[in-house]
Amino acid sequence: MTADPRPAPAELLDLALATAREAAALVADGRASAADDVQSKTTTVDVVTAVDKASEQLVVDRLLAARPDDGVLGEEGASRPGSSGVRWVVDPIDGTVNFLYGLGSYAVCIAAEVDGVAVAGVVADVPTGEVYAAVRGGGAWVERDGVRTPLRCSSPASLEVTLVGTGFAYDRGIRTWQGEVLARLLPEVRDVRRWGSAAVEICLAAAGRVDAFYQLDLKPWDFTAACLVAEEAGLEVQVTTGQRMADPLVTAAPAGVADAFRALVARAHTP
Repeated sequence: MTADPRPAPAELLDLALATAREAAALVADGRASAADDVQSKTTTVDVVTAVDKASEQLVVDRLLAARPDDGVLGEEGASRPGSSGVRWVVDPIDGTVNFLYGLGSYAVCIAAEVDGVAVAGVVADVPTGEVYAAVRGGGAWVERDGVRTPLRCSSPASLEVTLVGTGFAYDRGIRTWQGEVLARLLPEVRDVRRWGSAAVEICLAAAGRVDAFYQLDLKPWDFTAACLVAEEAGLEVQVTTGQRMADPLVTAAPAGVADAFRALVARAHTP
């Protein structure tokens, strides 16, 4: 019998955890100089700092030093194909605007995909020191001050008592549309919260600190690691395309309200 050449998800998770913690320390140390070197990307409000680039370089260097045949998809351009069947999806700072302003949520995100399926994910929330992690089929947890706590989503009784997390795109036209969507959705739920980092918001839903999440126009590095955490914490996660203004639309909700929540989000996105 031929041995499976693919690595165990737990092995990939260990590498992701060690790398994310090191990158989070770099990001924390760079906060004081965040505004020293800032450039715009797709729009004037979509920014990248020298610390984003340094964090991504550190992450890629560590991952490829350990696994040189793997592929990488990085937000800041450090992307390459691989030959191992493993691809790392990396966001060196999810929530760069928060980082720039010294606000409370920004995170290093690392996911490992094997043959296109996410099997390990880490979201390291730099300001809080919380590290969210999951391995496919092995559950999700958050580590705070060295204490690991299993994650389980909430179970709201109805949409009326569902607290929702969301965020907005950088493109002006899409943001305008998202404001209209929010106005249609808001009267149907308990309330809406925004932290400015999609990865953190999804992980907060996994922890039951909000109940559900939706957002349009996310990129794989924004949600891949966090969505695995959400799935392993019991949320129903969907990533769908074919929206009017942009793709994809990411939703995450507890099973008891998932169908109703997705239907509400779909109606809100229909003019």
